[in-house]
Amino acid sequence: MANIKCVGILTSGGDAPGMNAAIRAVTRSAIYNDLEVKGIYRGYKGLLTGEITSFKTNNVSNIIQQGGTILKTARCAEFKEAEGRQTAFETMKKEGIDALVVIGGDGSLRGARIFAQEYDIPIIGLPGTIDNDLYGTDTTIGYDTALNTILDAVDKIRDTATSHERLFFIEVMGRDAGFLALNGAIASGAEAAIIPEIDTGVNQLEELIKNGFRKSKNSSIVIVAENEETGGAIGIAERVKKECPQYDVRVTILGHIQRGGSPSAYDRILASRLGVAAIDALLEDQRNVMIGIQNDAIVYVPFTKAIKNEKPINGDLLNILRILSI
Repeated sequence: MANIKCVGILTSGGDAPGMNAAIRAVTRSAIYNDLEVKGIYRGYKGLLTGEITSFKTNNVSNIIQQGGTILKTARCAEFKEAEGRQTAFETMKKEGIDALVVIGGDGSLRGARIFAQEYDIPIIGLPGTIDNDLYGTDTTIGYDTALNTILDAVDKIRDTATSHERLFFIEVMGRDAGFLALNGAIASGAEAAIIPEIDTGVNQLEELIKNGFRKSKNSSIVIVAENEETGGAIGIAERVKKECPQYDVRVTILGHIQRGGSPSAYDRILASRLGVAAIDALLEDQRNVMIGIQNDAIVYVPFTKAIKNEKPINGDLLNILRILSI
């Protein structure tokens, strides 16, 4: 730790509500511990272009309530190449940055792991993704806010579904993980959730729909995780129209509305705790770990575990949805 005098912060991948709260926490915790802080703009791309600014306390004032990320975010194909990472390392040396805090999802932590291994750089990851798909942490920054955004939207759609006696397929984010769809379905009282972790054959889907309508329901809502294999909500709806033409089917795709908005109280607190823990980890000579939370306690999860292991869906939640959809 004696060699670390300056910490760089970047946000990478898809934005998530609460990233700004994490930036604020990392910055102020570092300053509290007499470390210099530098904000790196546009993710790993900023390490290649040198878009870096010294951060003081006032740089992170009045941002805890803002969605998105003040550091901006971008995909960076160049960083995937060895030459790009070499340029990034040279930029770090030029700027005097000794360690990094990377806030992002699976792809961001994969990049951090490779970079750390190649150049022996202390890097701490913070799980910032609305998908909640990182292994080793009960929840991720932005997930709670996105879930509440979905809930608000579905509540409004249900009014129309009930009034017109329609079957609505509502698509949410989560291409490879169904946490938003499953928990969004439970919270909104939906009849079913179509998620990547479960077989979505026509027969199973038809049975779910018929069960809902057969029990004197005049409308149904099914939450669908975006998925190339099933075609998402549009693909599922087309199949149902073909197999069950008696239903008045409608589709709503929530899209990027799920990423935006002011973070919930839970996400602000979570991001603040994880941000402070990131600096604590560096002070403890930790490196190449993601800061997670398990049973309301801070944990250090090696990058290899966080990105290689698949986070399982809770089977009890699936059963709860089945029971409550009757």
